[in-house]
Amino acid sequence: MIDEKKRIGKFDCRVISSKKAGPAMIFLHGYMFTSEIWDQIGMLAALEEKDISFTALDMPYGHHSDCEPKSPAPEDNIDVVKEMAGQNDILVGASMGGNIALHYAVDHPVGGLVLIAPVRSLSEDLVNKYKDANFPVLIIYGENDAIVPKNEMEALSGKLNAPLHVYENAGHPAYQDLPDRFISDVVAFYQKLFK
Repeated sequence: MIDEKKRIGKFDCRVISSKKAGPAMIFLHGYMFTSEIWDQIGMLAALEEKDISFTALDMPYGHHSDCEPKSPAPEDNIDVVKEMAGQNDILVGASMGGNIALHYAVDHPVGGLVLIAPVRSLSEDLVNKYKDANFPVLIIYGENDAIVPKNEMEALSGKLNAPLHVYENAGHPAYQDLPDRFISDVVAFYQKLFK
């Protein structure tokens, strides 16, 4: 596993990565988190153990992220993903990261998406492009989420023809509340597509 500061376009961001054969998983954290969260919950170690490539990025939108300069602009954050993601890679986005993953995937080829309660997923600019979406999606939602309404995730699930996994007794960062289940779901999603 390599943990380094990397120049990505006009940004200097922390990147945690491990290169193996096959498509990678690209992790986009939530607004209040950093790339470190994926390591803290054991996700990155589990992928290394299974010889799955990954890249966890500190993003310009992140309140605490090790990425300069900061930028909330979707275009800037999409540009970072564009620099780091290949066309068969799976984007894993939580909250704001899920929103950026959706914006990226509706305009660029991806291997798939894992979305954890993406914010503003039913904005008009996204919804208008969902009918042309042609990639596998898994949506994860914590039943006690106080930020994203469940009916929004149910609507997104319908629009993207994607399964919605509701995690009992979990909040908005459902992956942090139930890390073992999250790791199992993500690895199964990847292996179904590529193994």
